[in-house]
Amino acid sequence: MTTKADFTEEEWKAVLEAPPSAGMIVIASDRGGSIRESFSMAKAYTEARKEHGESELLDELVTAKPEMDHTRFHSPEELKEASLKHIRDAVELLKAKATPEELEEYRKFIVGLANRVAEARKEGFMGLSGDRVSDDEETAIGEISGALG
Repeated sequence: MTTKADFTEEEWKAVLEAPPSAGMIVIASDRGGSIRESFSMAKAYTEARKEHGESELLDELVTAKPEMDHTRFHSPEELKEASLKHIRDAVELLKAKATPEELEEYRKFIVGLANRVAEARKEGFMGLSGDRVSDDEETAIGEISGALG
């Protein structure tokens, strides 16, 4: 079992930054609704806390305060590229220090969080096309999945 103790402070910060970074990529991809989408990120953490026990690493991740990169980005593209780098860096750390199962759980958590954020603005109704997630959000989730490997 991998735990926070297996990481340096800087490495752990990188592991903590990736999930909110994924949420920010989705929020920035489709303008509007960022308050509801931000709450959906918090809800994803809350729900993951309820399902604890499968992975000590994920348990520690979801009980820690989510880390955000507080850099002031000059464009949504700059935010996206920096956030994708956070995700790739975290995955590389986990490949080196965590079990394959823990890495897979981490990936699932991030993709689940990204999907929850994408669906948040549209909760309660379907768009004209019947989709709850916009094309831009789908593209963002695809890029997040790509960064996760």
